[in-house]
Amino acid sequence: MRSVMKRICLSLAVIAVLIFTGCGQKKTKDPITVTLWHVYGGQTESPLNDLIDQFNETIGKEENIWVQVGSVTNTNTIHENVLASAFGDPGASELPDMFVSYPKTVLAMPDDTVLVDYCDYFTKEELDEFIPAFLEEGVIHDRLSILPVAKSTEVMFVNKTAFDRFAKETGADIEDLRTWEGLFAMSEQYAEWTDNKTPKIPHDGKNFFVHDYHFNYFQVGVESLGENFFKGENLAFGPEFETAWEPYAKAALSGGVWLRSGYATEPLRTGDSIVSVASSASVLYYSDEVTYEDNTSEKIEIVAMPCPVFSTGEKMVMQRGAGICTVKSTPDKEKACITFLKWLTETRKNVEFVTSLGYMPVKQEAFDACLPEAIKELSDPMYVSLYQAFLDTQENYTFYTAPQLDSYLDLETRFEELVRKVLSVKRQQCINKPENIDKLVKETLADFKVAYTQ
Repeated sequence: MRSVMKRICLSLAVIAVLIFTGCGQKKTKDPITVTLWHVYGGQTESPLNDLIDQFNETIGKEENIWVQVGSVTNTNTIHENVLASAFGDPGASELPDMFVSYPKTVLAMPDDTVLVDYCDYFTKEELDEFIPAFLEEGVIHDRLSILPVAKSTEVMFVNKTAFDRFAKETGADIEDLRTWEGLFAMSEQYAEWTDNKTPKIPHDGKNFFVHDYHFNYFQVGVESLGENFFKGENLAFGPEFETAWEPYAKAALSGGVWLRSGYATEPLRTGDSIVSVASSASVLYYSDEVTYEDNTSEKIEIVAMPCPVFSTGEKMVMQRGAGICTVKSTPDKEKACITFLKWLTETRKNVEFVTSLGYMPVKQEAFDACLPEAIKELSDPMYVSLYQAFLDTQENYTFYTAPQLDSYLDLETRFEELVRKVLSVKRQQCINKPENIDKLVKETLADFKVAYTQ
């Protein structure tokens, strides 16, 4: 009997020890993992990936959140993959918890209500900290579906080394590039000046200016002159379109504007143009060295300036850059995504992020307080110049938001193709009879309208 009682007591003691030992141990909980598809850098080398690692080791560890990068690619690929997932295409991946997106992607989804409305997760006071125009672009069907985390705009890049040589001989003033009228007049002058450098080779003048998106020049230009560029799902072709057309076409027919395809970075790298207007994010692809067609090269200085404007128009500039969408899932996952996005858009963290990529921060406080200090820490003169141009742009310009039209991409694609084609054809006629240039300018406008509306 005593031995039985002894065994029972011993068993109870062991059970008690196990219970109390278990109570003393902290149960490990698996982190809430959320996935992200983004475009900022490469798969192996990305400033955002570095920041995500930082988040995971700090706030993420504290909040039991793990952000996992599923893909680093370009916006076109993400656009295609998101739509494939949203439509349930065979072999398509599931939608990630977060993905980088332009409005066109959300508009093309079969049901955009699968995305959270950030107004449900950010207070009015928190949203008021953002640049209003940046938020407005992300409002789709009255819901804030895209949160801005890094924005770009269009700026002017100038090969100052080449420009200074031109200015020394002609008296050209770089300040004249602040207006479209001044820029296009200088484009004509530069084409003639470079042509005269080789009198034995006629008509070999160089282009002065290249624009990445001719469509944006006209769209923003017409709107800045107080007229609607669009009429429903088409273009309005009002009187101010002609105002924008004439100096641009005249400079193109004179040989001063690059009309071939490709990005603006390329003719600046080869010396075929010395001034460009392009996305500010393209700073990553500009080089401080030009390689000419004879295979000689030259170190150059590239400076950035705010986008030109019409002298009689409003200071207006295209806003660019995608934002991040969050897919509805579970309350815990949605909360984890929002925690990360609030951390990434916190003023100082956001400035750290964008200055590594050539983008603009998304909050007013960043421009007012943090960005001027961050510029002092930049070592690349081209980036210093770019961010000074950003400060000027944010303070003095209105950011233009393109309308959310189903036809927008088609309108843009046709415009880019036709405008270059029409002007290239007339350029050959202008070479033969330069005295007819004013007549040809009007003909190009008529030809373009006919071709575009067919």
